[in-house]
Amino acid sequence: MAPVTDRSRPSRAAAYVLLTLACLLTVTPLLYMVSLSLQTQGETLSGGAVLWPDSPQFQNYAQLFEQAPFGRFIVNSVVVAGAITLAHLAFDPLVGYVFAKFRFPFRNTLFLAILATLMIPFFVRMIPLYVMMSDLGWLDSYQALILPFLMDGFGIFLMRQFIQPIPDDLIQAARVDGAGEFTIYWRIILPQTKPALAVLGLFTFVFQWNEFLWPLVTTSDEEMRTIPVGLTRFSEEHFQLWHLTAAGSVIAFLPTALLLILSQRYFVRGITLTGLK
Repeated sequence: MAPVTDRSRPSRAAAYVLLTLACLLTVTPLLYMVSLSLQTQGETLSGGAVLWPDSPQFQNYAQLFEQAPFGRFIVNSVVVAGAITLAHLAFDPLVGYVFAKFRFPFRNTLFLAILATLMIPFFVRMIPLYVMMSDLGWLDSYQALILPFLMDGFGIFLMRQFIQPIPDDLIQAARVDGAGEFTIYWRIILPQTKPALAVLGLFTFVFQWNEFLWPLVTTSDEEMRTIPVGLTRFSEEHFQLWHLTAAGSVIAFLPTALLLILSQRYFVRGITLTGLK
């Protein structure tokens, strides 16, 4: 390790100062949101910025659940985001393994077609998907919220790129030993893809947890709203209750933050190994 010279100390100190300022700029809105969720309605409408309330109102969170069915919103978001994430973790690695290690006609053409779906904006597909869900009678249902997103071109591409460097000799040795294709996939391929699975699972869950447009379009029943839609509707109906809206925002933020903390080790390793930096 190179010694720290007198000339390099000022530059490192400047870098630390800039990083500290960047962290403060990033964290300050989050901390203010937490502060806002613990204020009284009078403090939020006073016109001045209250950095921290003198008497934190933790009952704001209980009042939020009394004003709107946020428990139902949370359940809907957990079901939708969880089901889609599990589907991606089940299907995307399997399809990626096929494209990475098998040779079959039109393989490259099919893979390019999958990649092409990443270039099509969701707004282009939204109307046909909505008409399809309406014809099937699936509006205001979990089917409409989940089924259109069971697989994803990004997940297939990510898993293919991660599986491709795994030595073919390892797979051939397993076949010589009598292992079936699914056994090879389950016992040899999947254990080596944990970092990529962590990245895929985290990206998918966070995206679906925060998804707003599709649940807004396909649900009109309050009982089927997810947290982003329910929180937006609540802020429109109670536009002066900023402290309760902030409390709902904190509740919406916590699951993704906890998931990132719990999967941080695999997530950082997956980001490094898959070249997504």
